[in-house]
Amino acid sequence: MCYTKFAFSLSLSLISIFILCSSIPEISAVEYPINVWPKPTTFHWTSPQAILLSPNFAISNPDNRYLTAAVNRYLRQVLKENHQPLIEPPLHLTSESPLQLLIITITDLTSPLTHGVDESYNLTIPSSGSTNATLSAHTVWGAMCGLETFSQLVYSKPSIVASGLYISDVPLFKHRGIVLDTSRNYYPVEDLLRLIKAMSMNKLNVFHWHITDSQSFPLVLPSEPELAGKGAYSEDMKYTVEDVKLLVEFGMEYGVRIVPEIDMPAHIGSWAEAYPEIVTCANMFWWPAEAKWADRFASEPGTGQLNPLSPKTYEVVKNVIEDVANMFPDSFYHAGGDEVVPNCWKVDPSIQTFLSKNGTLGQILEIFVNSTLPCITSLNRTVVYWEDVLLDSIIKVSPSVLPPENVILQTWNNGPDNTKRVVASGYHVIVSSSDYYYLDCGHGGFVGNDSQYDQPPGTDPGNGGSWCGPFKTWQTIYNYDITYGLSEIESKLVLGGEVALFSEQADPSVMDSRIWPRASAMAEALWSGNRDETGKKRYAEATDRLNEWRYRMVTRGIGAEPIQPLWCVKNPGMCNTVHPFVS
Repeated sequence: MCYTKFAFSLSLSLISIFILCSSIPEISAVEYPINVWPKPTTFHWTSPQAILLSPNFAISNPDNRYLTAAVNRYLRQVLKENHQPLIEPPLHLTSESPLQLLIITITDLTSPLTHGVDESYNLTIPSSGSTNATLSAHTVWGAMCGLETFSQLVYSKPSIVASGLYISDVPLFKHRGIVLDTSRNYYPVEDLLRLIKAMSMNKLNVFHWHITDSQSFPLVLPSEPELAGKGAYSEDMKYTVEDVKLLVEFGMEYGVRIVPEIDMPAHIGSWAEAYPEIVTCANMFWWPAEAKWADRFASEPGTGQLNPLSPKTYEVVKNVIEDVANMFPDSFYHAGGDEVVPNCWKVDPSIQTFLSKNGTLGQILEIFVNSTLPCITSLNRTVVYWEDVLLDSIIKVSPSVLPPENVILQTWNNGPDNTKRVVASGYHVIVSSSDYYYLDCGHGGFVGNDSQYDQPPGTDPGNGGSWCGPFKTWQTIYNYDITYGLSEIESKLVLGGEVALFSEQADPSVMDSRIWPRASAMAEALWSGNRDETGKKRYAEATDRLNEWRYRMVTRGIGAEPIQPLWCVKNPGMCNTVHPFVS
């Protein structure tokens, strides 16, 4: 049956198409393996076939600088990529005249790339009667999604494109992103550009850039140049104003927003190189010998937290916030707020005095949030914090300090439980559960002389020293329902999700393989869901498609890791635990 799973406005002409296809059966991607990843929400193919793409194929589009850049990019790709699928699609090549033109129409050419922008599109590729395909969208950003879909329908040499199909597509979740940490290890600009390019291929729309941390401060700020001058690893491991401008503009051309994160008040040890007077417990050994875990100075090597009781702290922080907001135009500003460790504050004399007068660590955090949140919101930014500011068992603030209209919380602990706690408190949430979405997990611990590795043979290795092990497989990521256990009203507060690669054990040499194709799994689950029309999880059906999509990403220059032997791809269904044709 032809239907749209998610409501969005349609023009009268599109409604007519919708009604006409009401009796058209959907065609499974297994039977006709023309890959589109992520799978569209509605995909109709009455008589699956293909048509030649004219060597003079062109794309007609309304004038918009970002759309024109995308059109030029995709036109080159469909004419020159000549992708050869691992398994040749069993499609009849029609004798119709080659496809000559893709006509793009846009309802609103001025909608900015911001959270909630309409990314829906409709794509029609006829099999006869016309040499023109059509792509309609409400916004430029929806048209970019449709162009990516069109590009994935083109294959072979000479170029062939799937025909006789109609796609109506709209994402389930508005926020679909990747967190990358560039503080613990540095990533050159060209690697970040490649990440944005791959995100666009997968219809992921938010690059959450965890720029700074205790280990280094690589971002050059005009008002506070010494933070990077003394806090970066080296002169050639910095991001300049020009670098950021390049990345932001590149993101716009690919439909990817960049949300900056300057984590604070914890995770700021690198600030101490420039401003030691505002940092508590800087450069101390992170976990004193014989001390209990609760008495550590940081949750990993690299100590230091801002002192919220020092007026100088806010002079520096105000400059940091204003510079970052000027460099990054997105409406979201990530202010961190995670893992404030009690002992790091307790060793500071001014904080000791505050606590001796019946003050609490929670009150100190409230002082910091009350002093910095208004600064960010005054710049017309919505503030994102990690969940800790509300849910930490020791150092947290009252909900009254965090107005839900200005604050979004990002969950990372305790899976669905913490998501439930956040939405039950009335906040919008971004889900990054470490149990499902942390891509750095499963590679062991990175600290030296760790005695847990010195065990007799036969000892259960547990998680192998990784706090969030085991490794998160693509199936684990694909099958995670980020609204699990929520009511319908609560589910509406979930904006979407982000997979995360923190970089204690990652750098450019492994970036692609750590992220792809596992991030692709989340991309589809958040775009069109992880279930078929009957409500059954579709990870078995997705395996063959993901194999093919991973292969196509590799041919496009993305170093995605394999998920199966090539033999499995060449013998569909034979690597399943249950044969797909045996009931």
